[in-house]
Amino acid sequence: MEFNKITGNIGEKLACKYLSEQKINIIKTNFRNKIGEIDIIAKEGETLLFIEVKTRGSAKFGLPREAINYKKINKIKNTAISYLKYNHLLDKVSIRFDCIEIIGDINDYQINYLKNIF
Repeated sequence: MEFNKITGNIGEKLACKYLSEQKINIIKTNFRNKIGEIDIIAKEGETLLFIEVKTRGSAKFGLPREAINYKKINKIKNTAISYLKYNHLLDKVSIRFDCIEIIGDINDYQINYLKNIF
């Protein structure tokens, strides 16, 4: 398995742990369809959250959130719409797009939870 995939998997596990500690209910991780992927789908109160997780060893080359470009945003939004349609939730729930960025390694890291990022 390549280094970036391993780092991403560790980041997603840390993000899920963080969300659980915040009493946010995780519905699905690594949701994939023909359009794209959403790292975490969760629920906070009545709001459905589509969460992108970005992990970096350091901020030396920029913050993890800076890797979420226009193309990635469109892919996440279209994947979310597809998920909502498939589950008959379109126009039935409020939604929010969040990002969890993790900087560091498994032993020493910082988590930033950015709500309503796009």
